[in-house]
Amino acid sequence: MPTSKDPSFAAIIPEGDNRLRQVCTDCGFVAYENPKVVVGAVVTLGEKILLCRRAINPRKGFWTLPAGFMELHESAETGAAREALEEANAKIEIEALLAAYTIPRLSQVQLIYRARLIDPAISAGVESLEVGLFDYADIPWDELAFPSVNWALTQFASVRHLSVFPAFGNPPGETGDHHP
Repeated sequence: MPTSKDPSFAAIIPEGDNRLRQVCTDCGFVAYENPKVVVGAVVTLGEKILLCRRAINPRKGFWTLPAGFMELHESAETGAAREALEEANAKIEIEALLAAYTIPRLSQVQLIYRARLIDPAISAGVESLEVGLFDYADIPWDELAFPSVNWALTQFASVRHLSVFPAFGNPPGETGDHHP
């Protein structure tokens, strides 16, 4: 990504735009910086929920849903399934979009799906210290890595037994602008 130190790029408001962008002073190419898309899932096996203890920062050692950044040329659903496989060696079937969260301070959009485990054999992938299947009452709430994990688990519980439901957004008053 070009920076202000790159002599061929400058912070300019391009014609027809309203904000500073990194623009190539030679050819006019605009290097847009856009939000990152995170994809993940609340994965269940019967009444149990899959959680992963993070082996990497940020929030190493805390529990999270299998989730991560979407890759180029993949659908959000494919990305969520890939993340579950990478983090928990979990083979899943996506059922529905549970929520779309916006986290402005991180320039992220998070798409969280409801999914079911199709093979009970799970194990920690390289980004997880351990994985586990938890009853809702036994989720380690004080050890969750990110506010959006709490949101997803809470919202999931409210529609757990519904086959059709509208996707959630950030809970009321939760802008995604605070740190855990």
